[in-house]
Amino acid sequence: MSESIARAIRSALLERDPRTKVMAARKVARDWRLGRLAFAFDVSMPDVPGRPDAPELLPPNRMPKRGKGGSQRGRIALWHSLAHIEFVAIDLALDIVGRFGGEMGEPFVSDFLSVAADEAMHFALIERHLHTLGSHYGDLPAHNGLWDAAYETRHDVAARLAVVPMVLEARGLDVTPATLERVRNAGDETGAKILSRILDDEIRHVSFGAKHFVERAETLNEPVNGLWKSLVSRHFRGLPKPPFNDSARLAAGLSRDLYAGVA
Repeated sequence: MSESIARAIRSALLERDPRTKVMAARKVARDWRLGRLAFAFDVSMPDVPGRPDAPELLPPNRMPKRGKGGSQRGRIALWHSLAHIEFVAIDLALDIVGRFGGEMGEPFVSDFLSVAADEAMHFALIERHLHTLGSHYGDLPAHNGLWDAAYETRHDVAARLAVVPMVLEARGLDVTPATLERVRNAGDETGAKILSRILDDEIRHVSFGAKHFVERAETLNEPVNGLWKSLVSRHFRGLPKPPFNDSARLAAGLSRDLYAGVA
């Protein structure tokens, strides 16, 4: 008898070692693609996924300033923060499948497990790049804001889609081009290639969130824009902040009339 998709995801979520979690996430995605996992949701997801002993997790307001981007210290801080975002993103993609895949269906599972595999690859690329700078993931503190958003929306798939892909990941579409340009101008062509790959992948990830949010709104017989705005105001602290990368957002299925009035 095949292992259930829920059990495979729960096991990957509970992995504490970053490299083991990367391999576990990629294996879950591969096993699902190859038909080795049963579409069964017979275990619950943990409220808190496995975390390594380092980095130390601090509230966002206690995070140290990153420093000047041109210094070695500033470069390490930038890449460490990106590594942490991608590490938590693995858990976000796994959790949305394990928590809501049963009600949302197999295409939803396939979409977000492909996201988990991408985030695992992104983390591995950034971690390797950190090593070339003489550092590694865990060297600096990080904050838990991304997972806090997942916990806040753990009971409602529409809220999770509204906040995580359509606000937090969409923010990555806004800020990554400027970061990429800064990295390229500093002569870090390898880093620029990594960020370019991540930006392309994240457009697809946000598009999955937007697509399944629209489907969910239709199932609930709710207007898409009204439902999104109401869920964001209820579950997201603060507002989506301009400037927006309108072209990347549009490519991901987020029209300006959705978010411009909320900013």
